[in-house]
Amino acid sequence: MDEKKTKSIKSIERKMENMSSDSLRYQVLKSAKAFKTSWIELGQMLYTVWKDKMYKEWGYSEFDTYTTKEIGIRGQTALKLLRSYSFLEKTEPQYLKRDREDGNSAEPAPTYEAIDVLRRANDNKDIAVEDYSKIRKYVLEDGKNAKEAQKDLTQIIKRNEDLNPQEVHDQKNETRLKRFLSLLKSIKTEIHISKTLPEKIVKEADKLISIIESEISCSSYN
Repeated sequence: MDEKKTKSIKSIERKMENMSSDSLRYQVLKSAKAFKTSWIELGQMLYTVWKDKMYKEWGYSEFDTYTTKEIGIRGQTALKLLRSYSFLEKTEPQYLKRDREDGNSAEPAPTYEAIDVLRRANDNKDIAVEDYSKIRKYVLEDGKNAKEAQKDLTQIIKRNEDLNPQEVHDQKNETRLKRFLSLLKSIKTEIHISKTLPEKIVKEADKLISIIESEISCSSYN
């Protein structure tokens, strides 16, 4: 294993020798060398390469071919890196900002596999907001690894399956309402800050928010 890793690093270093240290291609390779301790940086760069199709300018027809041949990362691993970084960028920008500011911190960042579990929990519409918040805390704050986070997620899913049909129906409705409420509040804040729409629309949004909060409150007491 160590020999294989050494060969991979040597291969990357040979490629770096003929590139400008200021180029994106060089920086991606540099991040690949530090992959084990800096996956977020590599994920960010790979996301840029994938999004802008930069690999085609470097002579690769497919992204998988580029990651496998140039930086020695399998396509499946690269895909998880992309998904994990993209998820953090969209849902946890403050966490990414903190990670960059605390780059020299001794506290390790969650693995990309653990973030991938968190992403799947977020995408599962049957996971209640409270349950997602618990998994989020486990991964981002407590530093649980992917195996532990997956165990927690599996237990939550099984618990939901063990509920009777009416409880499942009620829980799903409440989860959808809470997700919609969160989205609506976010949109209202954006409208208010940007002032792109009339104030009366913000007021209507406030009314709708109050109605939904009342509905959630009632369902919680039933």
